[in-house]
Amino acid sequence: MNEFSIIDKYFNWDNDSTVSVGVGDDCAVINLNSDYQIVTSVDTLIQGVHFSSSTRASDVAYKALAVNLSDLAAMGAIPRFFTLSLSFPELDEVWLSEFSNSLKDLSEKYSINLVGGDTTRGPLSITINVTGEIERGCSIMRSGAKVGDLVYISNTVGDAAYAWKQIQGNGSVSSSAISRLNRPTPRIELGRSLVGIARSCIDISDGLEQDLCHILDSSSVGATIDIDRLPLSDEVRSYIKDSGDWCIALSGGDDYELCFSVDKKHIHKIKDIEERAQIKLTEVGIITASRGLIVNGFNAECQSYQHF
Repeated sequence: MNEFSIIDKYFNWDNDSTVSVGVGDDCAVINLNSDYQIVTSVDTLIQGVHFSSSTRASDVAYKALAVNLSDLAAMGAIPRFFTLSLSFPELDEVWLSEFSNSLKDLSEKYSINLVGGDTTRGPLSITINVTGEIERGCSIMRSGAKVGDLVYISNTVGDAAYAWKQIQGNGSVSSSAISRLNRPTPRIELGRSLVGIARSCIDISDGLEQDLCHILDSSSVGATIDIDRLPLSDEVRSYIKDSGDWCIALSGGDDYELCFSVDKKHIHKIKDIEERAQIKLTEVGIITASRGLIVNGFNAECQSYQHF
C-alpha cells in the first residue's frame, strides 16, 4: 500500500459544500464568507513527549485534533477545516483504521472538514493545522485584558498532569483522569459564548501559570490569583492534600481548559453561560496594574512545560 492508497482508504472523507476541492489534489479549494475572518493554528504531537507508546490509536487521533480545536475555542472561532500530516514507522492497518475512525468521529462532532495533508515514514508524530472562522473583528485576543477584569477558568485544572505523573511512575489513576489526559474536551461552545464578553482568553496547554502570563504580557498588565480558588477534581485535591504539590495544578499543563478575563459588569452573563453550557466557570483572581503574576497562598516555584 503506497501513500496515495493510504490517504484514499483512511482519510478521503466527504465534506460539506464549503469545500470545492478537498483531499486528493495539490491544494484544497475553500469557499469563503466575506463577513468573516480566517483563524488558523497548528500543533504537533510526538510519541514519548505528548503521549506514551501504549496510548491507543483512537486516543492519539482524538487528542491530536482536540488540542487544535482548543486553540480555535480560545479565539471564539467556528471550526471549518483541517489538514493532517502523519508520520509513522511502519504500515499497520489495524492502527490506521482505529486512528482514522476516531479522527473522523471527532471531526464530525465539531463539523470540521479534513481537506488535505501528507503521510510519510518516520517516528510516530501527528501534525494538524486547523482553520476556523469568526465574525470580522470579533476574535478574543490575549492582548485585551484590562485592570479590574476578573479571571476565570473553565472546569478543573491538574487532572491531565496528575494522570501523566501517575502513569510515568506506574501509579494508579482513575479512568476519568486518564480521559482528561488522552481526550480533552475542546471548549468550542464556551469560546463562542464568550465572544463579545471576554476581553482576553487562552487555552491552558502548557500550564495555568505560564499561559495566564501570556495574557498578562500581551496585555501589559498583571494579575493576582488565589491558590485556594483553583477548581480541582476530588482526585487532584486529594493528591495535593497528601503531597502539597500545588504545581500539578499551577503548571502541569495539558488541561485544554479556557482561562479568560471579563469585565465585572458581565458577571451575570458568565453565570448564564455556565448554566446554558453546563460547565463550571470559576473566578480565581483579578487583573491588576502591577506587572507579573501573584499567587496568594503559594510561594514556591513551579516549572511549566517548556518546548525546548
